[in-house]
Amino acid sequence: MSAPSPALSFPREYNAAGHFIDRHLAEGRGERIAVIDPEGAVTYAELAERVNRAGNALRGLGVRMEERVLVCLLDGRDFPTVFFGAMKIGAVPVPVNTLLQPDDYAYLLEDSRARVLVLSSLLYPKFASILEKARFVEHVVLVGGEGTSPGRHAHLGELLRAAAPTLAAAPTTPDDVAFWLYSSGSTGRPKGAVHLHSHLQQTAVLYGERVLGIQPDDVVFSAAKSFFAYGLGNGITFPFHVGATAVYQPARATPDTVMRVLREKRPTIFYGVPTLYASILADPKNSRETGSDRLRVCVSAGEALPKEIGETWFERFGAHILDGIGSTEMLHIFMSNRPGDVRYGTSGRPVAGYDVKLVDDAGEPVPDGEDGSLWVRGPSSCVSYWNQRQKSLDTFHGAWTRTGDRYVRDAEGYFTYAGRSDDMLKVSGIWVSPFEVESALTAHEAVLEAAVVGHTDEAKLIKPKAFVVLKRPDEASPALADALKDFVKGRLAPYKYPRWLEFVRELPKTATGKIQRFKLREG
Repeated sequence: MSAPSPALSFPREYNAAGHFIDRHLAEGRGERIAVIDPEGAVTYAELAERVNRAGNALRGLGVRMEERVLVCLLDGRDFPTVFFGAMKIGAVPVPVNTLLQPDDYAYLLEDSRARVLVLSSLLYPKFASILEKARFVEHVVLVGGEGTSPGRHAHLGELLRAAAPTLAAAPTTPDDVAFWLYSSGSTGRPKGAVHLHSHLQQTAVLYGERVLGIQPDDVVFSAAKSFFAYGLGNGITFPFHVGATAVYQPARATPDTVMRVLREKRPTIFYGVPTLYASILADPKNSRETGSDRLRVCVSAGEALPKEIGETWFERFGAHILDGIGSTEMLHIFMSNRPGDVRYGTSGRPVAGYDVKLVDDAGEPVPDGEDGSLWVRGPSSCVSYWNQRQKSLDTFHGAWTRTGDRYVRDAEGYFTYAGRSDDMLKVSGIWVSPFEVESALTAHEAVLEAAVVGHTDEAKLIKPKAFVVLKRPDEASPALADALKDFVKGRLAPYKYPRWLEFVRELPKTATGKIQRFKLREG
């Protein structure tokens, strides 16, 4: 275990909007394209003015420093406009998942105590029934659909046109709270991870610049949306750090949608999740020729990437997938494969600037070749969970963050995912990683994806149970189930094969693509 390399240094007065937005004007990049969305292109100069107008508009609604602004927006130019506009006045934007249900949004409004809600008009029906009971919300600002959405609420377009185009940044420091991100809730109610102004630039340099090698002439497209940590770095802070161009697609990231964007916008960097890569590869027509001929590198996170998917993608698309692990708590990827050093089936090695360790249940280091709980420390760790004292104490231990993931480190320093700590199974007295069994199943040509959980047999003993999504669902049969069990037996130790196998149309997942195994266990 080596000490992390020195973190970046920051001036005492620092506002992240200055680095990611205003700096480009001062350094002569104002006319470069910052954003391409369905409405067209936006230059860095145009984006800077929009950010200023958004900050002034929010201030005009009474938003003060340190107060929260809940942001529930589909991807597009308005997301960075509101995100950095709030941050520039010292307020705290709180981006949230656009795929939740009314009860979830009621919880987030109550927990965050946001005074202003900025909401895509298309999502308004999910909020209509809960806004009257939202105790802290004073203003709702709708984005899109002017003239067609509820008239009692303000519209962002109108507010921007009425607001002043210049704005001095609030006198924040690197250690001021800049934004919150709610955890994806793979194990229950989401928790508000509190992040600082310095964190965005830390990840943009340590991963975006030094691992990914992002350059000003890159065009990036992230299928992962901007409302969670992975997408926020992919499509906003990484490109805005170097003056590159981000392509935004508000629609759901289906294989057809992604391939269309790859073909039409020809990005050089693409970010996805394992399920999406597998779904794209399931159609033999999808390849570099039908996608982006400029694609130079891809990234995967959310769940560990099966080896076969990475290898097949490279064969078809001519660009490696850099699989890595990050978290809402750490803001982005802290352990990764890297260009020129791709080892499929692993999460690579720690990103310089971060330190990781594997420990047993007593907190003692485990030797290479044995699985242990993954802990990480680095300069982008959130400071706490909002109003969750005990969960903060359980997760944050001084500079270290307990990730909840289990890994194995080999003699060369590469880390292989072994599952979530609460997902590990003890079968016949031996620990079994669900991911290991899932990887074996997805290696079969008929399988699109799989999830494995523990299930109790007649003797009250835990054994693996698999839920399998087929590439061609109509091929499901008892014979295929038996064949898949035998297939796993041929690749893993016999005690690891799934005793039960159930075919399903889809797996329950978070917005980041993480499989919600607790829902499978409950079902």
